[in-house]
Amino acid sequence: MPAGGRPTVRSRRLGTALRQYRQAAKLDQVEAAEIIAASQARVSRLESGHVTARVIEVRLLLDAYGVTDPEVRSKLEDLAKHSKNRGWWLEHAEHLRPDYLDHIALEDDATYIREWQPVLVPGLLQTSAYAEAVIEATPHYIAPERIAHLVKVREARQAKIEEGGAAYTAILWEAVITQPVVNAGTQREQLSKILEVGKRKNVTIQVLPFSAGALAGSTYAFSSFSFESEPTVEAVTMENLRGTSVLEAPEDLAAYSNAFDQLRSAALGPEASAQFIRGALRSSKENPS
Repeated sequence: MPAGGRPTVRSRRLGTALRQYRQAAKLDQVEAAEIIAASQARVSRLESGHVTARVIEVRLLLDAYGVTDPEVRSKLEDLAKHSKNRGWWLEHAEHLRPDYLDHIALEDDATYIREWQPVLVPGLLQTSAYAEAVIEATPHYIAPERIAHLVKVREARQAKIEEGGAAYTAILWEAVITQPVVNAGTQREQLSKILEVGKRKNVTIQVLPFSAGALAGSTYAFSSFSFESEPTVEAVTMENLRGTSVLEAPEDLAAYSNAFDQLRSAALGPEASAQFIRGALRSSKENPS
């Protein structure tokens, strides 16, 4: 059973895929249960992610469902093998919400990460000073020692990008660059880091200008994740006051994939965005406050 009795991101992804392939094969859960010599209840719990399928169960089910693509089969077998593996973030579980752990697990597995941020610099790009400032500003009281721990976790997440473990694209609304929510010194340090990280081959940073109009207000901040060699969106996360929501329904994924494409098309290109950020940084240095 996944840790804590709740579905993990990996067990849920596996279960969702098994359910979709079963339905495509026009089999019900009773028939699936017969294939693996188990109860219907077990199949239901496998598909909900509350228990993790064994590799042999995955193979038997995929055979029965007519799934022959070796890449798909390998992916699902790997999810079965590694769904219970302890990621580095679980060492910090006592300090983190379960939904935030899910977000980090998605980041860690992803081959493509895309983010839209109309207000704050994304966590994967934040300096420690910027992270501390925005965490302190949350409406809920957070003890100073926990703030320090959350900043360290945010820094640890950035290794995924720094080590080239995923292709990363961030689209920032112009306000993120020119209307800072932190003091001037912290913002200058932050802009410098964005420019530095943006030089990496696996990183693309674009700025959506005010001239794009109402498009910036079409959706709140979100992150999308892909787990294969192609950038097909397979999960989306959104933060709110109550935590982080994970979206996996096909219609949700299609909507957010389309939204990101529209934002990217309206944004400045990577080089023009870098020039814009350099201009904002230069202006801040010339007019310190």
